[in-house]
Amino acid sequence: MTEEKIKNPFVEEEGYRCFGCAPEEMNPYGLNMEFTKEGDEIVSLWEPKEHFQGFKNVLHGGIQAALIDEIASWVVFVHCETGGFTAGLNVRYLKNVLTDKGPVTLKARLKEMVKNRAFVEVSLRDGTGNVCTEAVAEYFTLPSYIAEKKLHYPGKDAFRYE
Repeated sequence: MTEEKIKNPFVEEEGYRCFGCAPEEMNPYGLNMEFTKEGDEIVSLWEPKEHFQGFKNVLHGGIQAALIDEIASWVVFVHCETGGFTAGLNVRYLKNVLTDKGPVTLKARLKEMVKNRAFVEVSLRDGTGNVCTEAVAEYFTLPSYIAEKKLHYPGKDAFRYE
């Protein structure tokens, strides 16, 4: 399976500071997520920083939910070829995510589309490969021409490196 790095076209927008995906130089307090496409999955390898802990050495559950929500939105951008809004997030915390075990891996894929609702399955694995968190994110998607106008969605081709 080939891995394709996904370009973040939003970095070109003035005032862009997304908590989830803005690079560190644009938001030093954010998650600074990056993404690749592997088949029908969007993948993010993410290094937990100490300030994202809840209990000592345990990744905060709210940060896990934010990571899941962010990668699910990138499934909408890349696979649904539009933008949208989070309509629901069902998260199951299975095990603690220890912050000293190396990067966590998030994998997300489009489970199904029901009219304009995208259901995205997400798994979060700790640095040792254990599945610690599973979720289904529900997104209300917009027609692409509305997403372009209202959400600054740059179009499907903007996410590809040439």
